[in-house]
Amino acid sequence: MHIEAPENYVAEDKNFDDDGRTKRTGTWLTASAHIITAVIGSGVLSLAWAIAQMGWVAGPAVLFAFSFITYFTSTLLADCYRSPDPVHGKRNYTYSQVVRANLGGMKYKLCGLAQYINLIGVTIGYTITASISMVAVKRSNCFHKHGHQDKCHVSNNSFMIIFACIQIVLCQIPNFHELSWLSIVAAVMSFAYSSIGLGLSIAKVAGGGHVRTTLTGVEIGVDVTATEKVWRMFQAIGDIAFAYAFSNVLIEIQDTLKSSPPENRVMKRASLIGILTTTLFYVLCGTLGYAAFGNAAPGNFLTGFGFYEPFWLIDIANVCIAIHLIGAYQVFVQPIFGFVEGQSKDKWPESKFVNGEHAMNIPFYGSFNVNFFRVLWRTAYVIITAIVAMLFPFFNDFLGLIGSLSFYPLTVYFPIEMYIKKTKMQRFSFTWTWLKILSWACLIISIISAAGSIQGLAQSLKTYKPFRGEQ
Repeated sequence: MHIEAPENYVAEDKNFDDDGRTKRTGTWLTASAHIITAVIGSGVLSLAWAIAQMGWVAGPAVLFAFSFITYFTSTLLADCYRSPDPVHGKRNYTYSQVVRANLGGMKYKLCGLAQYINLIGVTIGYTITASISMVAVKRSNCFHKHGHQDKCHVSNNSFMIIFACIQIVLCQIPNFHELSWLSIVAAVMSFAYSSIGLGLSIAKVAGGGHVRTTLTGVEIGVDVTATEKVWRMFQAIGDIAFAYAFSNVLIEIQDTLKSSPPENRVMKRASLIGILTTTLFYVLCGTLGYAAFGNAAPGNFLTGFGFYEPFWLIDIANVCIAIHLIGAYQVFVQPIFGFVEGQSKDKWPESKFVNGEHAMNIPFYGSFNVNFFRVLWRTAYVIITAIVAMLFPFFNDFLGLIGSLSFYPLTVYFPIEMYIKKTKMQRFSFTWTWLKILSWACLIISIISAAGSIQGLAQSLKTYKPFRGEQ
């Protein structure tokens, strides 16, 4: 993401863009793949549970509301990649640089803090989710062999270590521009496991059997207490917010696009395709999952063993989840790497350890540049996130907390504030008023969903069995 311009750069050189960086080759197709990889992730697995908490009316309504808000604010954000002019202005390479160019000052620092806390949280969450899916493959085969009554306890920790080892290798890829192939593979995997979950839900509904669903979701006095109902609804909102989270990497994705046609126009098209695609999958997976399991829907409908058979199809779905999350982890971790390495180069420009590149010949690949600082720092980051994931392996609660903390500032507040400032919108005008109402409403939603997720984490900690790595 942070490629230095060569000293002999010439503005007309076809190998470089107008900012002196290597020619960008991204298209609406690769950008859509990046978005689908970032959006259709582990969040889809919790949607049946989320809709079960809210019911047939509120559940789909909340899904559509979040999809509209995410698309609307992504179009505002896409126009901020270049500033002051959205087509010919100076490029901003990261979300935080966009905020600095348009808002500056303290808001820039707050944005950087929110973005990188969110990105770190997502990488931890994906480590948890990938390990759960790997465990589910082993447990699925155990249930098939010994029967559904068997406990089939398996620790998540060893699978988190395997996932971390894979990421340590992939993290040595220098920048985001070389990851398009990984995102396309991951996007295919996301379609595969979502389709399997969807197909299994349809089969379960078609097969009959009585499950209880209601217009308002889980029932007070039957499924939950009144207090639990409130907390679960708050947490479900956070899960849905997390399911649509990709604003924090939108600018980094846009920075991979060719300059013609204009990046903002291509990014808006890619955002529309990505969000329409994911919303279709989300509504189908969420509603059909709820129809299949009713108010007893598991928190993760592929690893929570709402389905046991056919076990081989469950295994394929969970392998697809793991492969997808390997790619998605890279989409979210590259901005962190780019920020730290860029800051380090600025602070120690003469350091050979930080800036030196050493060519290595890799069989079947060719020459590969190795930077010792990059190897050490990226390896350390992956190890630390894996350790944190081992300490807090709670799927739904963690997703809800990440979603609620990141949704308001990154998806709503900063895009709206930058749009208001760029257009020099008059205070208290009709558009200004409605944008502010939207912003405040989303703030309230984020606060209550964060409260629900924190309460869920507290409850999960009480029942956690640390020696088995299970809840």
